[in-house]
Amino acid sequence: MPHAVPMTTSPQKEDDDSSLPDAPTPPSDESQGKTEIDKSNNGKTDIKLEDLFNDDDDDEYDDGEETPSSEVMGRELKSSPPMKPLEIAPTAKYSDPEIMLAFYQRLFPFRYLYQWLNHSMKPSKDFGHREFAFTLQNDVYLRYQSFPSSDLLRKDVLRLNPSRFEIGPVYTANPSDRKILRKSTAFRPMEKELVFDIDLTDYDEIRTCCNKANICHKCWSFVTMAIKIVDAALRDDFGFQHIMWVYSGRRGAHAWISDKRARTMDDHRRRALAGYLEVIKGGAQSGKKVNPKRTYNGDLHPHLARSLDLLKGHFQTDILEGQDPWSDNDKAERLLKLLPDKALNDALRKKWDSAPGRSSASKWADIDTLAKTGASKTLDGRALLEAKQDVVLEYTYPRLDVEVSKKQIHLLKSPFVIHPGTGRVCVPIDLRRLERFDPLGVPTVTELLGEIDAWDSASKKPERDEKSKKLQDYEKTSLKPYVDYFRAHVASILKEEKGVKREREDGDPMEF
Repeated sequence: MPHAVPMTTSPQKEDDDSSLPDAPTPPSDESQGKTEIDKSNNGKTDIKLEDLFNDDDDDEYDDGEETPSSEVMGRELKSSPPMKPLEIAPTAKYSDPEIMLAFYQRLFPFRYLYQWLNHSMKPSKDFGHREFAFTLQNDVYLRYQSFPSSDLLRKDVLRLNPSRFEIGPVYTANPSDRKILRKSTAFRPMEKELVFDIDLTDYDEIRTCCNKANICHKCWSFVTMAIKIVDAALRDDFGFQHIMWVYSGRRGAHAWISDKRARTMDDHRRRALAGYLEVIKGGAQSGKKVNPKRTYNGDLHPHLARSLDLLKGHFQTDILEGQDPWSDNDKAERLLKLLPDKALNDALRKKWDSAPGRSSASKWADIDTLAKTGASKTLDGRALLEAKQDVVLEYTYPRLDVEVSKKQIHLLKSPFVIHPGTGRVCVPIDLRRLERFDPLGVPTVTELLGEIDAWDSASKKPERDEKSKKLQDYEKTSLKPYVDYFRAHVASILKEEKGVKREREDGDPMEF
């Protein structure tokens, strides 16, 4: 194999994933060029929301320096004999190379991954020109890998045995030819799924139960709320249908939108759409983070009005009761800073000082109670209502890592890989059971391999029929419902893509 080079990384949040970012930074020159353009406009875009899906595309691709990488012998892979299932020792850890190899060999759904990215049962450039990036066991990072088929992808994964791999865009040419085409516009990203990233570390200033990489069922509710809001906007406001949410393996979730309109969006439109969904802005010490635009009579944008309606129940149970964010008076000062009337604030502060330990739910109710008793003679009722709406949004609205969504070239880790810190599989989240999804109950790789062993041992008993012995390995494990959900999602994409192709073929022959 050609000589490999060390992985390049960008500064990450402080946790044990710092050396394995969910989305490796694009090449340095390229990243700087795009970022400087964005900063010069203060992160704003001149594109109107109604122009998001215009057909014209005059976006010029800025080809910068490449991230150093090794070349995998993609097209010249030699067939290797079938690998025998590995026997896993009871004391083995999920990070062990033999564990990862057994997982790829027996459980990873390569076939469905191929169909999902290829948008067809037949080989196409949608897969053949797709970039993959591998993080190897020794932290070597390989970019610009590509494969004409799922079989060759599988063979290379088994050969390299990466700790994880990521998915990039579909290029206009094979990524393996990039060095020949690097000085021309012939090599540029052509399409990629629109993606969104939710990470609980972005909620550290408002979640009281955990911080950094730690999570629990209480703070997972932030992810549940975010999924509800973003998914509703993508479907109702933009008409996307093929949206898959994937658990990141530890503390977040990723959305993959596979509609053709989403895949072919240029970076300008991606930035505009990300800006449409971005409401929470500013760092931990920047004061008020929600400043939504309202109509002349104070009405919120329909997206935010719908979001408030979806979030109001969560605010009561998950925030006021679950997180209790203003439990002590020092924390309550944060709430008072978000309210518009000084006299009312003074009255609230006096009441709370006289009742130490008053719950956040009670303090929230006190706002209306004192407002109605005339604690302030200058109180503007409309201003107070709007301030309370902004508070609800600040503590419940999605905190997105919008940089992940803005560029086609961005890489994101594949569904069904193993999270290196937890051993859990990055499984799809069934939105029909969103409220019941348990991130701490997602199976680990060692648990899954143990389930296969248990099934195979039981299948040797006489009562097992021949049909049960022919099951695929994933069907013997708790991974089955996740793979089945993924398979159904892929089938819906293939059905639509096939219909679109048939419409083109059956169109009016006199049309030019």
